[in-house]
Amino acid sequence: MSALTTSSDGFLLHGEPFRVISGAMHYFRIHPGQWADRLRKARLMGLNTVETYVPWNLHQPDPDGPLDLDGLLDLPRYLALARAEGLYVLLRPGPYICAEWDGGGLPSWLTSDPGIRLRTGDPRFTDAVDRFLDLLLPPLLPHTAASGGPVIAVQVENEYGAYGDDTGYLEHLAQALRSRGVEELLFTCDQADPEHLAAGSLPGVLATGTFGSKVEAGLATLRARQPEGPLMCAEFWIGWFDHWGEPHHVRDAADAAADLDRLLSAGASVNIYMFHGGTNFAFTNGANHDHAYTPTVTSYDYDAPLTECGDPGPKYHAFREVIARHAPVPDDPAPSPGEKLPSFTVELNRSAALLAQVDALSEPVRADIPVTAEELGLRAGYVLYRTTVPAAGDGLLHFAGGVGDRAQVFVDGAPVGLLERERHDETLPVRVPHPGATLEVLVENMGGVNYGPRIGAPKGLLGPVTFNGGDLRGWDCHPLRLDDLSAVPFAPSDATTGAGPAFHHGTFGIATPADTFLALPGWTKGQAWVNGFHLGRYWNRGPQRTLYVPAPVLRPGANELVLLELHATTHTRAQFTGTPDLGPEKP
Repeated sequence: MSALTTSSDGFLLHGEPFRVISGAMHYFRIHPGQWADRLRKARLMGLNTVETYVPWNLHQPDPDGPLDLDGLLDLPRYLALARAEGLYVLLRPGPYICAEWDGGGLPSWLTSDPGIRLRTGDPRFTDAVDRFLDLLLPPLLPHTAASGGPVIAVQVENEYGAYGDDTGYLEHLAQALRSRGVEELLFTCDQADPEHLAAGSLPGVLATGTFGSKVEAGLATLRARQPEGPLMCAEFWIGWFDHWGEPHHVRDAADAAADLDRLLSAGASVNIYMFHGGTNFAFTNGANHDHAYTPTVTSYDYDAPLTECGDPGPKYHAFREVIARHAPVPDDPAPSPGEKLPSFTVELNRSAALLAQVDALSEPVRADIPVTAEELGLRAGYVLYRTTVPAAGDGLLHFAGGVGDRAQVFVDGAPVGLLERERHDETLPVRVPHPGATLEVLVENMGGVNYGPRIGAPKGLLGPVTFNGGDLRGWDCHPLRLDDLSAVPFAPSDATTGAGPAFHHGTFGIATPADTFLALPGWTKGQAWVNGFHLGRYWNRGPQRTLYVPAPVLRPGANELVLLELHATTHTRAQFTGTPDLGPEKP
């Protein structure tokens, strides 16, 4: 029996009136060494509940492999920590999560299945979902309220009304949860739009809404759809995410707090999205593709009450005051900002050219024409394609279907041009100096689309390549996961490693680990690792100008910094600073 139930106008928890005051905080965007700290700060703001999605694509990277519950993905441990902090949990297992997350959380091995109808009753999709739930739910059931755990409600799908109207599919998901032992309250979540709510709701399942303003209108729309039961905004948007090349989004704290007060004054329950955004570490950011492809930045700060590094921001204090008008707030003082390392500089004096190391980093797949990243079994990262051009002279390279998502082109190791999906590039004028010249194309996956019909759009080279109309055949295709850099043979840097894509290595010492931020003025674009932990992507396009380095990544004594810089550089230094810089704010 569910611990959380509904009455005619609200929730009951163990039979007593209860209002959900929740905040979104995704365990997979936070270093596990900081989970307990972030949960404590949630409770101190006055939250009684936290919410999290579950990213299918990370938990099940292989369709036939085991469930990954290690490190950042140790969801049972996260749930146990929430319980220890006295917090309840709203669990949102998808299968689709959106969340500005790579592919919306759907695995690339599934979305690349030709002809599959995602998020429908297509048996190819629902069978895969069922297999995932078979793996996911057994270790989570001990953490549901029915077993004494913190999980009091579980979401069915996610904003489905914005995508489809297959009620049979939603019924399948609800039954899949129930038949595998989930006794807790089920709910759906849709934008506060009559058509979306009609398409995304399910009889017998609580309908909730998502909005960030116009509170009275949003609640009225929700009540018109559901005449009785609790009113809940399951995503109260108090900030926003950023795309590369766009301004940093912020929302005035007083404005957001006033809308939160309106929500709570109306008697509604709320899940603040986000309470703590965290970081899109490694290759996990998503992208949008409306008129053009626009990838999301590494930071998921979201201008949330708790900043990316876990410090209380202006919204934290404003929201705490609002919540105190409507519910008990702990007597403890609000938390202070965390310790930061003082600023320092690191010399990167060892390097290794990427193009010369691809054979050490991955085994090539030989193909007559280029194959996509998905056909190579690559969820994220880069693909290096290599062939020879039989004819010399000036001409036009044509990449049928374009690239996914950003391709650097080299002839005999020299850079000759760049193609980008966001510009719909397919052609590049080049000069081939001699017959048999080596053509190399380094393609970067900038993040899978997480919303709309383009989820699962392929990555890499998307079709045949021609030079002056002649087919180029016989390709070596190297998938570059870059999850293990131990094979990179670093040597003292010289001019050749500054000329093109290269790894750069430096060491630095610290006495006591604390949070810090990596700044890379003068560098162009690439990836960064500290002590093997993949911080994510940097790009001088902005807006984001620093990468967050969590304290648990560091160690007393010697530490290592590795950059993969994709472009020519004469810079050999990186900076660590105690202040984040997410870029100029949107006016």
